Amino acid sequence: MQSDGRLGSMTSEKPPAGATNPLAPGLYLVATPIGNLEDITLRAVRVLKEADVIACEDTRQTQKLLNHYGIGTRTTSYHEHNELTRAPELVLDLEQGARIALVTDAGMPGISDPGFRLIGLAIRHRVPVVPIPGASAFLAALVASGLPTDAFRFSGFLPAKQGQRRALLESVRDSPRTQVFYEAPHRVKEALEDIVEVLGALRHVVVAREVTKLHEEFLRGHARDVLETLKARGDVKGEITLIIGKAEETEKKAVPSRASLRQRLEQLMNDEKLDEKAALKKIAKEMGVSKSEAYRELQRSK
Repeated sequence: MQSDGRLGSMTSEKPPAGATNPLAPGLYLVATPIGNLEDITLRAVRVLKEADVIACEDTRQTQKLLNHYGIGTRTTSYHEHNELTRAPELVLDLEQGARIALVTDAGMPGISDPGFRLIGLAIRHRVPVVPIPGASAFLAALVASGLPTDAFRFSGFLPAKQGQRRALLESVRDSPRTQVFYEAPHRVKEALEDIVEVLGALRHVVVAREVTKLHEEFLRGHARDVLETLKARGDVKGEITLIIGKAEETEKKAVPSRASLRQRLEQLMNDEKLDEKAALKKIAKEMGVSKSEAYRELQRSK
């Protein structure tokens, strides 16, 4: 407060432009870069500096980021192997007024990473939970994919086992939404093979690799073409986001008539001495449809 020179009259002094209030107690979910260290917000840097402790998926990985920005805040581990015991400990600190920042190795905490258990427990104990938004691998890949973004579904990692993976793909075969998944680099070719088999060779896909990093790459095209590109390379490295386009009318019309399918099947079995399974697989490839789709049409014709 300052006087304007007249007795009893005072005017208030405004805080300087850009001033921020001290960090309040609570759990802060801080998004960190997914590759390029510049992809962090000013707010995130401030929260990390002012927090009492930073709970990290991997303290060594997070320390690289902290060193880069000159952040000296104490860190503690919080990952999938200790969250059962660590979450209650952190919530106890939060109830006593601590300011805790939760980070993962990259991206937003809780998205295919540890964090859900701690977040849920904090909410149940009426602790303020504050999101500090920023980089997200699947969103970055989706918006640059060229596939429709008006309706999409993110489902985390594809199942590692082929049977479960194919069942999931079958469940989204006719979905009107773009499908977004994370995938391990050593399994991405197997996943694309299943997409060709279940969804058809002409289904549009995008493999986004190493998004925001030095070797960032987007492979866009029909499933069979993207698969052939990766097969020609040998080992695939880097973090992968796999995006599958929704079924298009041209794909739906690509299934041959039941009569022509039966005729072609008999021709291949007679002329090339193939069994029914091998002949059907060849037909599906010729028609650019999935084997399961061709099989369903064949069953209807019987």
